[in-house]
Amino acid sequence: MSVPLLKVQGLVVNYGHIEAVRQIDVELQAGQITTLVGANGAGKSTTLLALSGLIAKAGGKVLFDGQDITSWPAHRIVASGLVQVAEGRATLTTLTVRENLELGAYTRKDGHAARLHDLERVYTLFPRLKEREGGLAGNLSGGEQQMLAIARALMAKPRVLLLDEPSMGLAPIIVQDIFRTLKRINAEGLTIFLVEQNVRQALKIADHACVLENGRIVLQGTG
Repeated sequence: MSVPLLKVQGLVVNYGHIEAVRQIDVELQAGQITTLVGANGAGKSTTLLALSGLIAKAGGKVLFDGQDITSWPAHRIVASGLVQVAEGRATLTTLTVRENLELGAYTRKDGHAARLHDLERVYTLFPRLKEREGGLAGNLSGGEQQMLAIARALMAKPRVLLLDEPSMGLAPIIVQDIFRTLKRINAEGLTIFLVEQNVRQALKIADHACVLENGRIVLQGTG
């Protein structure tokens, strides 16, 4: 097997005296979808937050394309190409759809033309955002806000996309649309690490799956 694009070794995350994530080992192969599934409170979101540098790690190591990023701050992790779509979408509701998308490209250094090209690309993936680009993000439906959150992350030009519960609170038909889009962007070469409670949907599109229980991975295998 090839060298993993993202390798997590012995990850430990504590909340005070509570060990929320316990010695997690995960490997993401380039171009694949890996999913982390489990019940509420299993430690799924905590794992992603630790990988993104948004919460402290109590132990372990994170290697991204062979480079140790364990102690990097969140902004540097994003700039390196490891980009998270947060649970709950976290759109900036008082800004327009287009302003949200432009902020997604904030860390990029490749010029206006490249950013404009990628803006048109995400509008192709999510035509509804193009229709609403001048409107406030806070006026979008839940499904549209999820589309915006994913599109904003794509504007950062990620090499690995970390997705935290993209189906949460959405109608089944919208969930189907979101997952079809994830398959499409993965087919274009983007590596995805998907955290989901909707196990059936997650396993349908995943190349590799990990089951998290009480902060530990208890089962791994193909989707």
